[in-house]
Amino acid sequence: MKKNKKTHIMSGILVILFVGMFLLISGRFLYIQATGEIAGISLEKWAEEKRTASYTLDAERGKIYGRSGMTLAYDRPTYRIQAIVGESHTQNKEEPLHVVNPEKTAETLAPLLDADKSYLLEQMKEGIQKNQFQVEFGSAGKELSQDTKEKIEELDLPGIKFQEEPIRYYPNGMFASQIIGFAQKNDNTIKGITGIEKQMNEFLSGKDGSISYQRDQYNDKLLNPEEVVKQPKDGGDVYLTIDQKIQTLLEDVMTQMDETYEPERMTAAVMDPKTGEILAMSNRPSYNPNNPSDVENWYNDVIATPVEPGSTMKMFTWAAAIEEGVYNGDEWLESGTYKISDRVAPVRDHNGGEGWGSITYNEGFTRSSNVAAAKLVWEKIGTEEYLEYLHGFGFDEKTGIDLPGEETGQLVYNYPRDKITTAFGQASTVTPIQQMKAASAIANDGKMVKPYVISKKVDSATGETIKEKSPEVTSKPISKETSDQVMDLLGTVVSSENGTGKEYKLDDYSVAGKTGTAQITEDGKYLTGHGNYTYSFLGMAPREDPQLMMYVSVKQPDLEATENGSAPVSFIFKNVMENSLHYLNIEPDKEANKQIEPVKLPEMKGKKTSSIQQELNNKGLNVSVIGSGNTIEKVSAAEGEELLPGDRIILITDEPEMPDITGWSLRDVMQLSKLMSLDVEPIGNGYVTNQSIKKGTPLKKNDYLGVELQPPGSDAEETEQSSEESSE
Repeated sequence: MKKNKKTHIMSGILVILFVGMFLLISGRFLYIQATGEIAGISLEKWAEEKRTASYTLDAERGKIYGRSGMTLAYDRPTYRIQAIVGESHTQNKEEPLHVVNPEKTAETLAPLLDADKSYLLEQMKEGIQKNQFQVEFGSAGKELSQDTKEKIEELDLPGIKFQEEPIRYYPNGMFASQIIGFAQKNDNTIKGITGIEKQMNEFLSGKDGSISYQRDQYNDKLLNPEEVVKQPKDGGDVYLTIDQKIQTLLEDVMTQMDETYEPERMTAAVMDPKTGEILAMSNRPSYNPNNPSDVENWYNDVIATPVEPGSTMKMFTWAAAIEEGVYNGDEWLESGTYKISDRVAPVRDHNGGEGWGSITYNEGFTRSSNVAAAKLVWEKIGTEEYLEYLHGFGFDEKTGIDLPGEETGQLVYNYPRDKITTAFGQASTVTPIQQMKAASAIANDGKMVKPYVISKKVDSATGETIKEKSPEVTSKPISKETSDQVMDLLGTVVSSENGTGKEYKLDDYSVAGKTGTAQITEDGKYLTGHGNYTYSFLGMAPREDPQLMMYVSVKQPDLEATENGSAPVSFIFKNVMENSLHYLNIEPDKEANKQIEPVKLPEMKGKKTSSIQQELNNKGLNVSVIGSGNTIEKVSAAEGEELLPGDRIILITDEPEMPDITGWSLRDVMQLSKLMSLDVEPIGNGYVTNQSIKKGTPLKKNDYLGVELQPPGSDAEETEQSSEESSE
């Protein structure tokens, strides 16, 4: 009986516990049913999120164009391959939607992805073992071209899908790379890192959209998907002032000099001194923005690297003296050395302090006398007044050019020695763009203009111009009379028998300019020895009415013992300036030479090959006919476009065949590639010496063409050697 009583008690307790748990669970269910929430989370909202697929609709980044509409940067579609390994995705075994045979799939994909078969197989097997829905193949499966994607799709491999991913592409490689900059993908967003890509990143980027819809367990849309779409707003387009032909000419010549002289640094820029538009700008070392790895020089040295300018600074010293009313060009001075005090080291002329005896101040400018410059500041202008002119020319501030990373030089002006050496380009530092902006006042009747590279911003959807840049005069530090007088002096530097710039004479145009040979500091000391200088020239042409201004500098070129440091500088200046002026149809101002008339192209497409070839040959063009067809289908230049005699024009016939391209420039090869959609791989720089497709071979789309290029031998005429011009 006693045992029975305990059993009843325990049974009662169990019943009570059971009833309590039942009520608790039932109550919980009733609560959930009534409120639709668990732990504060709405079940309805949670279920909706689980069955809703949401994707970002990427905005297309805006394009960057050159002056004539040439595309410099755009989003190129690439593809990422995905292998679906989850069997659940297949609903009909007769039409599998997943990878059925990993071994065969890996073997088939390996050569197309340029990947190891075992690696691809391992990725798929690992995904199957881990019960993953899909797998990818790392870098081997990314950034695939349209051609590769189409070849894989033709194989009809089960479970192989593609996702489109745009990358930023620069079709001209190193062309103006330190102006354009580059953009990279970061967290699925393309972002500008340097140059215009960085400067205009927000405008170029646009705004992403989105799409969401209801789906089933196989990720397919429901019959009533409740789709919500927010359209993306594509980025705007940016047009630059960079001129394709002038920039190409500059790049080619600088590459040639870089390979010939192997300098530490090279810098060059071409500007319209009337407007401030930058028509070309380049540096060496440079980089290809399509492959920005192992970059030796990220900086755009034209705007970001202040240096002691050397004697190019003298044009501003003479301008200050003339404007101040204290200059008499016929006044005599004793050249050689100049000492302002026993406590201050003397100034020496660049020929070792020997000088040229008694000379006038005008001759002092022509010969680039340091003594004349120092005497002007110390005895004529006054050091504090001279400093005001340096401020007036903007040497204490940034130019405001619309590029990121601009730096300003430093006016070192504390001690008497600093003040007189600044007069001829030592102690103080400036950037090339600061010098060009200041020199625009000399070339432009005293009006100093702000340099710029962005021409306009355009709505990519409508083509409407949002904002267009116009020239901006920032100040007028000197009068027209002063600028005219300085231009005459600059002309004598090039035209005079005693001028330091004789090597910079052009065939058809008069030049006004100033040479500079700046010393280089290392560990607090100036380097010595042949070639251990930065050689520069800032020149304008034609002299009476300058249409172009060009700055060139070459640091520590590898010179022969008998070579002058001006050799690479003058080669760059003369080639770019002469050809650019002709290209712009600027009237030559040397009567002995006739202007080269440009050739206006006729209608060519659909015309008879032989007649068009003869017509263009008669006009002096270098005509390359591709194939033996009787009819012209494609042309490398448009009807109405103007070319200079000697320029190459490519005519594609209706039966295209590979021509002999020996001697062609890379630019010409890329034009052929664009017209025929060839896959070109250039090796080296300069001009074509070997080609992988034999002459006469029929050409078709996507043919691979490998070309080997080599720079031409130096055929520059020997120039008269002038004295090496250092500041001391």
